[in-house]
Order: sequence, then structure tokens, then C-alpha cells
Amino acid sequence: MKVAVLDIKGKETGRKVDLLDTVFAIEPNNHAIYLDVKQYLAHQRQGTHKAKERAEIAGSTRKIKKQKGTGTARAGSIKSPIFRGGGRIFGPRPKDYTQKLNKNVKRLARKSALSIKTKEKAVMVVEDFSFETPKTKDFLQVLKSLGLENKKSLFVLGDSNNGVYLSSRNLKLSEIITNSELSTYKILNANNIVLLEGSLEGIESNLNK
Repeated sequence: MKVAVLDIKGKETGRKVDLLDTVFAIEPNNHAIYLDVKQYLAHQRQGTHKAKERAEIAGSTRKIKKQKGTGTARAGSIKSPIFRGGGRIFGPRPKDYTQKLNKNVKRLARKSALSIKTKEKAVMVVEDFSFETPKTKDFLQVLKSLGLENKKSLFVLGDSNNGVYLSSRNLKLSEIITNSELSTYKILNANNIVLLEGSLEGIESNLNK
């Protein structure tokens, strides 16, 4: 699949790159996408939630009233869950939410996500660029030239670029990652994917195995 390479002004450079059909034009596997996104979201959870049960509540252990003759239910502790300030029944406990997923399934999910975005014509290839001094204004100009100023965009770099990253981190709708950080969730969460030329080799070598 031939795709024109754009410059940061949004104009064609006259060059084209060949995107592998085995990465950018496969039949999407929706179940693989579901599993990968589910794992990604699960791994965002810290799992540190905790509620105190009756054995962990600070309070007196004396019997609060006599067993019989009161006309009400028997009660043995002020820490009982039925009283205000008592322990919680079956409350949340710390939990590990990590999930295991086969590497081949993860690759299939990412290729499926890229294929969906390519079919939607939401993937563009831009020549590598950098900024001498990090300035949000300069990055905003790039977004405007590419027609992405009001769209959620994902820029994929070949290597980490501090100038580009610092110029974009104040913008909520744009995210900068390297090809090794590419995930199914981030691909689908963006309206447009901007692949820098230097990232293509890494993406294709990582996914075309």
C-alpha cells in the first residue's frame, strides 16, 4: 500500500512509502482487540481499595447489652456491621488486576486497530521533524497545518524526541509516543494517527513477526 509522505506544513513531499499489507491492511479481529483493550484498562487500576471489616475496627469488645429480656435482637459488639461505625460486610480488599495475554494476540490486536484506522483514512505519514526549542506554539502550527487542531491525535515517533514531547504535553488532544509504546487502546482512542517516517520500520518489525 503506497502512502504519500507529508511535511509539517501538510503538503506532499513527492515521496511515497510502502505500508505493509500484513500490518496495515489485514482483516480486523474484533475479539483480539477486545482482549487487548480489556487488559490495558485493567492494568490502569491500582487495586489498593480497602474497607475495614469488624475485626479491624477500633472499638470496645464488651457486650453492649444483655442477651435476653430487651425485646430486641441480641448484640455482642459495637463493631458489628449493623451498627453505625461498625465494620463493612464483604468490603473491597487489595487486588491485583493484571491479566496475561499471548504476545501473538496482542500483535494481532494492534495490527487490527491499525488496519481499521487505515481503512478509515485516519492514518498519515509525516517526515521526521524536531524543534530546536520546545514551544507549544510551534506544535500547534503543525497540528493546524495537518488539520488536526480540534481532533484527538496520536503522534508515533521512531525515537524519543524531547523537543517534540515538551512542545505537546500541554495539549489534551495530542499524545506523543514512540513505536515501542504503541498500544491497541491508544490507536483506537485517537481520531487520527500520525506516523513519522522514522517510526515505520520499528512498527512493522515489531508487528510483522
